[in-house]
Amino acid sequence: MKLRAVLFDAYGTLFDVHSVALLAEQLFPGRGEALSVLWRDKQIEYSRLVSMSGGAGPQGSAHYRPFWELTRAALRYSAERLGLAWSEGTEARLMNEYRHLSAFPENREVLAALKQRGVPAAILSNGDPDMLDVAVKSAGFAELLDAVISVHPARRFKTDPAAYALGTDALRLPAREILFVSSNGWDAIGATWFGYTTLWVNRAGLPLDPLGTEPSHRGRSLRDVLPLIPERPSFD
Repeated sequence: MKLRAVLFDAYGTLFDVHSVALLAEQLFPGRGEALSVLWRDKQIEYSRLVSMSGGAGPQGSAHYRPFWELTRAALRYSAERLGLAWSEGTEARLMNEYRHLSAFPENREVLAALKQRGVPAAILSNGDPDMLDVAVKSAGFAELLDAVISVHPARRFKTDPAAYALGTDALRLPAREILFVSSNGWDAIGATWFGYTTLWVNRAGLPLDPLGTEPSHRGRSLRDVLPLIPERPSFD
């Protein structure tokens, strides 16, 4: 089997979702990390809730809301849960920080190497198009990516198969010929179930969720993509 393209998750994989903790710590000394962790957990929880709560049809989930809205809702919940003093200005600063998340340091090296090898590289993300556009441009990745794919047209979030299918449709390749890369264990499992060849970039050294499914490959940084991709892939 030949891997002909690479599909990256964005949040947590290319962009460090916890880079917001630095600003959060400045705003709320001693609570920045707690806010960042709870914010991320609720954001993902809300994406699953709106995808799984019935009413889904050809037009997507009846409860669908763009990821940016869910991100804001998760932040508001987290601030209230932690009892933080809140204002519209504080919310605006943290949301703007999320819009411009830091990229992991090895990303450019890996994306440039794929570009040099002629391997198509794309993003498939829960983020809505505006979020992704800002993040990609802010990181300077636009010229290194062949496509930035949002789940927004499907109106379902990962791990719904309709969300993963957007990647195969855009790249016009079978799932098994695409290396799907995610730092989120649940995403790596969902993509494996869909049929992608997967790499779980386990940056935090977490245990695998014991659901009877192994990602195709495991690694600790984005650099672990490159040994899996031939220098000159055949596109016969």
